[in-house]
Amino acid sequence: MAQPLFAGIDISKARLEVALGDKCFSMEHTEEKISVLVEKFKAASPQLIVVEATGGLEGPLVAYLAEAELPVVVVNPRQARDFAKATGQLAKTDKIDAQTLSRFAEAIKPQQRPVKDAQRRQLSDQVARRRQIVGMISQEKNRLSRASFQVRNDIEHHISYLKERLDRSNKDIEKIIKTSSLYQETAELLSTVPGVGPVTIASFIAFCPELGNLNRRQIAKLVGTAPLNRDSGPKTGVRCIWGGRKTVRNQLYMATVSAIRCNFKIREFYLRLSAAGKKPKVAITACMRKLLTILNTMVKQHKPWDIGPVTN
Repeated sequence: MAQPLFAGIDISKARLEVALGDKCFSMEHTEEKISVLVEKFKAASPQLIVVEATGGLEGPLVAYLAEAELPVVVVNPRQARDFAKATGQLAKTDKIDAQTLSRFAEAIKPQQRPVKDAQRRQLSDQVARRRQIVGMISQEKNRLSRASFQVRNDIEHHISYLKERLDRSNKDIEKIIKTSSLYQETAELLSTVPGVGPVTIASFIAFCPELGNLNRRQIAKLVGTAPLNRDSGPKTGVRCIWGGRKTVRNQLYMATVSAIRCNFKIREFYLRLSAAGKKPKVAITACMRKLLTILNTMVKQHKPWDIGPVTN
């Protein structure tokens, strides 16, 4: 019986370094070469292909592999680097990284997650672009507060332009959501929750497709709101959150702060924690986890807020 093959791909802007079992090869990072690589993988039938998240560079390659029904997994670069150090591999080159990813695939066998389809990738790009525009507006406003008279007019014109682009971006995001019955249903459910606005809804749809498909512990760990143990021997460390999907967690934080003011259930929970002596940050984090659990259960049960979803 043939040994199962595992593949690792190190991705850069110009090239792809591929480790397939004991073989290594390099190719240009172009659409044509990606098609050639897909055919190679189809012929070899690897059990698992692992790539690192590289700020979006991996998107087209992963999409091609997924469309060809090849078993591809995108992992956090920190995981792969920690694995390399654990195996004593301290040197770092593109070839070594590809080999490390191949060994990581064989040893760890990370769980496959749904790969974004073209529509979700488009939505993700739009939400990310909106976040960039908001950041630029904030930067320009900070510059305006201490700008000289000579440049104030230019900064004000740029802010006006960016606000127009922000409005256009909001409309583009709304349009994408409305073109999908699944996205539209999720958006309508989540919009019934006081404190949860359109930006939070779009972020969850774009960056957390697992919402409604996991239990409360799994979704909390995925987003990064689950308290992690830090115990050793007789010492019991302070629990804290770490890791997870930062983009979703940041937006969940903003929604929670809003919900504490206008959502009776979240506000009541926050006040109860505060009365018990919990620090504000700890109480807000607990409220984030509670709100996330509510949203997850609503999507799972297809029930809006006013019906009173039962948390699982």
